[in-house]
Amino acid sequence: MTHYQKFRNLKIDHSAIGLERNGTEEHYFCTPKGARIIGSAGVDGIHYCTIPEFGEMIFAVSPMNFGEYVHPIARNFEDLLRMLLFCVDMAALEQCYAWDEEQFKAFMSDCPATEEQQVVLDTIREEFCLEPMEDAFAYVKALQAEFDLSEIPYTEDYYDIDMNPAAPVTPAEWKVTYDGGFRSNEGNAGFEITIGKTFFWGGQKWYVPAVYICDKGLVIDYFMESDPVQVKAFINKWDLYNEDCSHYTKEQMEQIQREHPLNVSFHGKVTFNGELMQSEHGCGLTWLPNSCLPENSCHDPEAKYALEHYGLDLNRAWSINRWSYRWGKANGLNVQSITVRMERNHENIAGKHFNTPSVGESILLNHPLTGQTYTLTVHEIEQKELDAAVFRDPSMEYPSCFTAMSYSLEPDITGRGFMLQDCAEGDRPRQKTRDPNAAYAAAAIGIIGGADGPTAIILGQNTPKLHAACSALHFEPVDEVEWRAIFSEKLVDDVEVVLI
Repeated sequence: MTHYQKFRNLKIDHSAIGLERNGTEEHYFCTPKGARIIGSAGVDGIHYCTIPEFGEMIFAVSPMNFGEYVHPIARNFEDLLRMLLFCVDMAALEQCYAWDEEQFKAFMSDCPATEEQQVVLDTIREEFCLEPMEDAFAYVKALQAEFDLSEIPYTEDYYDIDMNPAAPVTPAEWKVTYDGGFRSNEGNAGFEITIGKTFFWGGQKWYVPAVYICDKGLVIDYFMESDPVQVKAFINKWDLYNEDCSHYTKEQMEQIQREHPLNVSFHGKVTFNGELMQSEHGCGLTWLPNSCLPENSCHDPEAKYALEHYGLDLNRAWSINRWSYRWGKANGLNVQSITVRMERNHENIAGKHFNTPSVGESILLNHPLTGQTYTLTVHEIEQKELDAAVFRDPSMEYPSCFTAMSYSLEPDITGRGFMLQDCAEGDRPRQKTRDPNAAYAAAAIGIIGGADGPTAIILGQNTPKLHAACSALHFEPVDEVEWRAIFSEKLVDDVEVVLI
């Protein structure tokens, strides 16, 4: 008789320790394929089982989780009993995957054994001659750390998106199309030409494994490799496992973008058989190895599929980009040469903060990278209000008051090399008349004339050195505006790469 059979035959209240006999025949969408259910918690569909591929190992199945429903909790049933003698209830073992040691200890402290549980535990100790496993937490964590969850077999129900909203995408046959991306492949499959080109740009290693000749144009896959140690250090520095970004200032958000090891905002200008092609659209994925992922996170299946297709290292961090270039004079019938000019976008670098000066007053601004001094002189300051006609929702009241300031810069910076931005976010829209129980709208308006903040704009060709800046929007005029100077710089030189 096995330990499990003997345990089942004991005259005890199995439900007292969260291992009921009831429900041992009930399967859920996330119950592993071929699983033998050995008991259930009696709540939320939680049950425990063995899986044929893993012998005596015990697994907890938690249908109310999202994404990772199954975790190993014991190598065999004897170990499970020893841990139960210490943990009192299966709940501690089922939830252990999501806890650190302090949380585990707090749970144990808050949930001492009841009289009913103690009777069951004493019977188990006597019948099996076992002692409690006092390092139960370390045991479970070590087991889960070494176990590959992707090896667990599932039924078709697990991959049914209607039954499992977190169902992983099963990659289709590799197919690259002009109008598709990594997550879709609408259209005719392109003809793959192996490139295998490696080059270094911006301090990073790049790889173009292949290009695809499609009916509408050329498709190129770009991979940028990054050191996982650097990526993990960056994540820890900025506490990026914390999804709440509201505590970062604008300058910090811009700095995060500049420092991000996988930030690759670039343009690839392609010349095909001597003809410059027009880029039409692109898409991207990010791959983080296990060493960089937070607990209970899943890999992107499309990113994994792309890396595996090209035989790239899953233990490295990758930025993966796919761009489509439309045929013009050139076509794909006779491939003679393909070159790509890699160009990085300009990046915003915050400079000095200052309150609105008086008309005629000048302020000195130093470029944060070059150290060059610029003189900003205010020519006009005016309180303005947007026409209500620009707001289309009659049930909402929108902030419309803003401060407009015209200024000159000496020496002047042309194009988008400089702008002023209001440090404030502006007021949120609100309902004109609202139910006391209704919530305010969550949107905010703080932008006039720019995509990433109130921006400097050229007023006209006749006054090329006169610029304007607009503050964020408010319901009432604001007497004082705190501005910040922003310099836009290209931090990485262009490079031309010969693919064919």
